[in-house]
Amino acid sequence: MTRSDSTSDPTASFYRRIGDNRFEPTEHTQGAWREAEQHMGPASGLLAHALQTQYPRDDLQLCRISYEILGVISREPFEIEVEVVRPGRTIEMVEARMIISSRPAIRATGWRLATSDTAAVAGGGPAPMPGPEAWPNWDVAGFWSGGYIDSVDFRVDPASVPGSSRAWLRSDVGLVEGEPASDLATFTALVDTANGIAARQHPNRWAFPNIDLTIHYYRAPRFDDPARCWVGLDSTAIWGASGIGLTTTTLYDPSGPVGRAEQILTLRKLSDERPLA
Repeated sequence: MTRSDSTSDPTASFYRRIGDNRFEPTEHTQGAWREAEQHMGPASGLLAHALQTQYPRDDLQLCRISYEILGVISREPFEIEVEVVRPGRTIEMVEARMIISSRPAIRATGWRLATSDTAAVAGGGPAPMPGPEAWPNWDVAGFWSGGYIDSVDFRVDPASVPGSSRAWLRSDVGLVEGEPASDLATFTALVDTANGIAARQHPNRWAFPNIDLTIHYYRAPRFDDPARCWVGLDSTAIWGASGIGLTTTTLYDPSGPVGRAEQILTLRKLSDERPLA
């Protein structure tokens, strides 16, 4: 896959901060179906960043993030609001909202839990996945397009078939210009791509956007090598007979499995005149 020249710029970012809680999306957030929309991937990463950096708790791990997509994620300046919904010493819930033109576009709730040493009883994880060096680059241009897609490198298992795919993804684009982001927030920014990786039909013929994204992390993702910020996706998509689908994904970092993600889908033939939202 050939990356656009802009993504080779080490200062490239998905967002710029233009106020205390106000942000401007860059061209790297552009969605796949509509040019004027943001892709959910960078938006979910930014909200994870907000959940971690506002009202921070270094003694708790962000282990579940549930995103509700409440409307069109327009590619225009927006605000993020964060509040602690359920404070606690060992269990806490935090909520972040992306507000676009005075309207909530995405709501993200995150559970934070206290951690402890349970290595002696750990077990039950999924099988390991071959590393990104095992699979070739995927020329995504024949399937997906948009500024966000152009910012991502794809390595896809050649044995993948429509509805079942394994892949590694990485991007050189930072989350917020001039700001460090945690490995978890950087990882989260690529998870929503799972639905596109596991597509059962070509997106020129069918629309299958997800209206939510729920991620469970039983281990915080980590990138020991900055050059190996790879996100592994083992995804399966089920399309039902009544216009509803489900994409389920096991998540990996270079050290092994870290959790799971689920996305519920609305399935629509693009010849239909019904709007997507």
